[in-house]
Amino acid sequence: MKSFWKYLLLRNIAKNWLEGVHYAVFGLGDSGYQKYNFVAKKLDRRISDLGATAVVERGLGDDQHPSGYEGALDPWMSSLWSMLYQINPKFFPNGPDFVISDTKLINQPKFQITYHEIDKVDLQSSSAPGLDHVQMQTGRARSMSPGKVSHIKNIPDCFLKMIKNQPLCRAGCGKDVRHFEFEFVSSIIEYGVGDVLEVLPGQDPAAVDAFLQCCNLNPESLITVHPIGMESRHRDAEGNDYKVPIKLKTFVELTMDIASASPRRYFFEVMSYFATAEHEKERLQYFASPEGRDDLYQYNQKERRTVLEVLEDFPSVQMPFEWLVQLVPPLKTRAFSISSSPSAHPNQVHLTVNVVSWTTPFKRKRTGLCSTWLAGLDPQDGVYIPAWFCKGSLPPPPPSIPLVLVGPGTGCAPFRGFVEERAIQDMSGSAAPIMLFFGCRNQENDFLYKDFWLSHAQNSGPLSIARGGGFYVAFSRDQPQKVYVQHKMREQSQRVWNLLVEGASIYVSGSSTKMPSDVMSALEEIISKEAGVSRETAVLQLRRLEKDGRYHVEAWS
Repeated sequence: MKSFWKYLLLRNIAKNWLEGVHYAVFGLGDSGYQKYNFVAKKLDRRISDLGATAVVERGLGDDQHPSGYEGALDPWMSSLWSMLYQINPKFFPNGPDFVISDTKLINQPKFQITYHEIDKVDLQSSSAPGLDHVQMQTGRARSMSPGKVSHIKNIPDCFLKMIKNQPLCRAGCGKDVRHFEFEFVSSIIEYGVGDVLEVLPGQDPAAVDAFLQCCNLNPESLITVHPIGMESRHRDAEGNDYKVPIKLKTFVELTMDIASASPRRYFFEVMSYFATAEHEKERLQYFASPEGRDDLYQYNQKERRTVLEVLEDFPSVQMPFEWLVQLVPPLKTRAFSISSSPSAHPNQVHLTVNVVSWTTPFKRKRTGLCSTWLAGLDPQDGVYIPAWFCKGSLPPPPPSIPLVLVGPGTGCAPFRGFVEERAIQDMSGSAAPIMLFFGCRNQENDFLYKDFWLSHAQNSGPLSIARGGGFYVAFSRDQPQKVYVQHKMREQSQRVWNLLVEGASIYVSGSSTKMPSDVMSALEEIISKEAGVSRETAVLQLRRLEKDGRYHVEAWS
């Protein structure tokens, strides 16, 4: 895609280069983010500028829609077929609405499972020492997984061991945020403040056993998994051997999200082909149809029904393992902003994690897979945690640059590392000050890292007013009128402006719902007021800060 896009941007391409070409664009996006469907919009505009003709108006799929992407895709596909039929009726001899009713019509699975006899397999690897064995199994399973993600290597960068599991909120307050500390037990990875740690969560052993039983799978079977047509390839791009078998149960544990993620609509369609009970088949076919989309949403997405629960609800379905490997959502790593400075904590990495839980419309309790798993770990157990380090969207600032940091809730996590780093930089010379705006519900319940912030706001610390910095907290529920970080920023309007004039960089971290846009609006107001310019000019100045690398946002939905 990158190569294609670069080619489309070449200056020597004539304006009418794509004249006579018909095209259609459907984008997959998430309206929780500022640059919603940015790629689809730019691609559509560029292809149109080069003279091509759109068959239908571009479609924009929104993962926030109650029915996911299908909410926009179904009507868009319908209009696409209609327009193609108008262009050339021969495309659809029976009309654009004709549906082939042959229930036997199903593609072949894209993956092949090979079963190996135990006496013909080299089991030397299974007797390797603890950590080596875990590392080998993780890399091998994930190299065979259909859900491989291109930017994540199969073999973890390192393995971590938890050494601290500390609740940060008052017990019984309705929130559970943890401070986790980990030690490197394999190679030590160099990381910087603002970086991200990706963790592969463990799955509930009881759920894995229930899945294997429900699908009539032998947990001890030795298997290899490879894409159809790749049988002759022995190694993947990282040199991992495709042909070395792994236990089926281990493959499921490390690659298939069977008790957390909800299946997509196609899962129900394929299930319908393998249902032997007629009433189950009809129900699954209805769920897979555009007419059944809203009912599928109520049953599946809204209730966050898991693969295991769906399979248990349709007991007559016996789907071949090849199809399960292809269609069960992949077990994904979870990304967390690192909340420590490697200078302050050599051989360690810290995380600040909100333990996710909620109740569905039918009053079923749901929990986040990775956060709940981490919260349930006992540091004494010495569990090996597969981890990958990635660059985040908050680049580490030079010590000479003043900072304006905005991090409500667990958004403060990377800024704990920033403050630790700057305190250490202070020891070898005077580093620039930091102004931090933090927000939480109540002073008594969820004031995360209270003592840490207050200690660095005193005695000429990086957050002290004496140094030109400051630490300001918005307790949203401690008074009748809700107070958020943007309100505290407006109260400190002149001090924020003074730091910006001194060349400060702005960093914003937290939920992607309303907070980033509310903070941006507050900054526009501050610049307009303090610089005595119009709101439009203030907007342009903020855009310039963004272009100059002085405005960074890390937000998640």
